[in-house]
Amino acid sequence: MRRKIPSLQALACFEAAARQESYTRAAQELALTQGAVSRQITALEEFLGVTLFRRTRHGVTLTERGREYALQVAPRLQGLEQDTLDVMSTQGRGGTLHLAAVPTFATRWLIPRLPALQAQHPDITVHIETRTRAFMFADTQFDAALYAGTPEQVHNWAGTRAVKLLAEEVVPVCSPLLLAGATERTPEAIATLPLLQQSTRPSAWRQWFDAASVAAPQALTGPRYEQFSMTAAAAACGMGVALVPRLLIEAELARGELVVACDRPLQGERAYYLVSPERSDARPALRLFQAWLQQTTTPTA
Repeated sequence: MRRKIPSLQALACFEAAARQESYTRAAQELALTQGAVSRQITALEEFLGVTLFRRTRHGVTLTERGREYALQVAPRLQGLEQDTLDVMSTQGRGGTLHLAAVPTFATRWLIPRLPALQAQHPDITVHIETRTRAFMFADTQFDAALYAGTPEQVHNWAGTRAVKLLAEEVVPVCSPLLLAGATERTPEAIATLPLLQQSTRPSAWRQWFDAASVAAPQALTGPRYEQFSMTAAAAACGMGVALVPRLLIEAELARGELVVACDRPLQGERAYYLVSPERSDARPALRLFQAWLQQTTTPTA
């Protein structure tokens, strides 16, 4: 039976014109003439038996039904494009993974280890986009997410399952120049130094000083940065002491750009998890990726 599907060219012209609300700009985007776009949309309207645009003196505007149809068509075209890019990126071999990840963890921890994944599973291609908050998997193309949060936050992420990968241990770090030749400082001495704040964790320094039983009137003062990568960079430049998860600054510690200012790590509730939709038909590439992650994060004896 012949499917009732319009031509892909007509749908592409409609989606571009709907998004731009202009045949002219749609034509420029698609490298077509305005007349060609107009003909494709007219053919689509005839195919559907529905008016999608109203012509005005200033151009075109979507009808109510046209706006509804555009909302349905756009994600399907995007999904088809993504499927095509996936096949092209793997040359038809293996599988692809679309991964959402908190940015600093992706940059500092995951990506440096991806060559090991590629060596073990050369047919798996991993695409990464950043996300910092929970989302509905059904509304995205993501297969899984690398998420940093508390057990309660992970438990409240509806419709998902989570595998704990790494606990988070934060340590105060700074440029070696800030220590003025000392190997490290006491918590009392740290309280007198400039403190770099993480805007997403405003109480971090207060928690660290409380764990050390140290009064620190300035625990909430100092410049604030949104991401750990920014806070670590500021610390490496000598601007103050940063409280950062150790696993995110392995490279800086190894190069000596950062040193542990006081070796009193704070073990918090937060950890890093692999979160995926709660369904039994997980793709083979995701199962292999999860097994590799668990192998990578398991401490060796």
